[in-house]
Amino acid sequence: MTQKRLSTGVAGLDTVLSGGLIPNQAYLIRGKTGTGKTTSGLHFLTQTSSEETALFITLGEAEAKIRHNAENLGFDLTNIHFLDLGPSADFFAADKSYDIFSPADVERGSITEQIVQSVQTLKPKRVFIDSITQFRYLARNSYQFHQQMLSFIRYLIDEGATTLLGSEIGNLTPDDDLQFLSDGIITLQALDDRRTIQVDKFRGSSFIEGTHSLRLDDDGMCVFPQLKPDKFRRSFEPTIISSGVPALDELMHGGLERGTITIITGPTGVGKTTFGIQFMKEAAGRGERSVVYTFEESEASILHRCEAINIPVKAMVEQGTLNIDAVEALALTPEEFVQAVRQEVENQNTRIVMLDSISGYRLSIRGDNLVNHIHALCRYLQNMGVTTLLVNEIEGVTGDFKVTGQGLSYLADNIVFFRHLEIRGELRKAIGVLKKRLSNFEHTLREFEITRYGIKVGPPLSNLRNILSGVPEQIPPSSHSE
Repeated sequence: MTQKRLSTGVAGLDTVLSGGLIPNQAYLIRGKTGTGKTTSGLHFLTQTSSEETALFITLGEAEAKIRHNAENLGFDLTNIHFLDLGPSADFFAADKSYDIFSPADVERGSITEQIVQSVQTLKPKRVFIDSITQFRYLARNSYQFHQQMLSFIRYLIDEGATTLLGSEIGNLTPDDDLQFLSDGIITLQALDDRRTIQVDKFRGSSFIEGTHSLRLDDDGMCVFPQLKPDKFRRSFEPTIISSGVPALDELMHGGLERGTITIITGPTGVGKTTFGIQFMKEAAGRGERSVVYTFEESEASILHRCEAINIPVKAMVEQGTLNIDAVEALALTPEEFVQAVRQEVENQNTRIVMLDSISGYRLSIRGDNLVNHIHALCRYLQNMGVTTLLVNEIEGVTGDFKVTGQGLSYLADNIVFFRHLEIRGELRKAIGVLKKRLSNFEHTLREFEITRYGIKVGPPLSNLRNILSGVPEQIPPSSHSE
């Protein structure tokens, strides 16, 4: 029989912990100053039911200050009792020095008595200690501290309390011994450009390994777990999705298969975004929802451009068949972005997702491995039957042909590429298919044009050669006839 878990109260953290904490165990939450240990402890304590009590033991920050900060974050402290063991305001003025006995010998007994009395009286189901590091100063040496902590943890567990121990880490305060004693270890970090959380140990349970994004805001703490695509699956039929442009469908032998990943690659201004939204227009006609995540262009700009070429995106947005989300890449971590995508797919039943573009998405990675993050996201969408469009912008209007330059082509079921062409001094565009995993495709290029009436695709450019160079040559009539 599976044991009922206790919620941490932190959004997303229970997912990382495979459902929450195991009752009657002691967990170490560690990090430097300002990483969110106290906030996580408050989340944990506020999950106590109305019939239960929770105990906050503070050895540093004053109870009044903790209450003030908690109320500003909207925490309900009704069922939380405080035991303030920190020095009072008159400690300094009273000159409480010890000439004969060690402070550890004098103060340890008093603190122990107060904790035992509170636990015996309140019978708390949840206990948070902030911070357990202060207990080191009540022990003569590391061995005595180890024995005291082992006894203390066993006492709380025997009393039926699930315990969260806050640990202040630093070069002068290592906590290896506390890690050994704890049933679980959660590490918080505040880096230059992001906050993270990681579970290093969790006895008796699986958990999602790796580093997860963390955000502290006016509502407290929120965790954004790493995406593990293999845990998601939804059955779907790999039907063909038409573009609604006959010549374009001919080029792709019907269109794109549902649940596939398509890389749309080409230089700037060649029509990549318009190509993707054309499929969304047809999906809207079937009553299906699509979403465009644009990292480089505003929603207003996309609306204006599409309306000018007879793609009614404004009506699609109003009807709920299209969502245009202008993403500020530097404001999100990859895990936060994944959370937004999952809400679209799982709550709104979105069927087509377009990332415009890969270069913009890379900004949110902040130096991490782009391939790892985008691989997980694309595999998740594929497992959920979502058609994924990845817009990739390549440098150079003409010149040597490149697919992505990102090492992502292996991900694609389909690769559709665009080229600018210079023909008789006129700049024109061409479209072709380089790869189609689930069906055949036309092995020629066609002229691609965006008009005020929409997308126009011409016949195969069979009279030109060296098209991929961007400066094609006319095939002489005699050679063409051969």
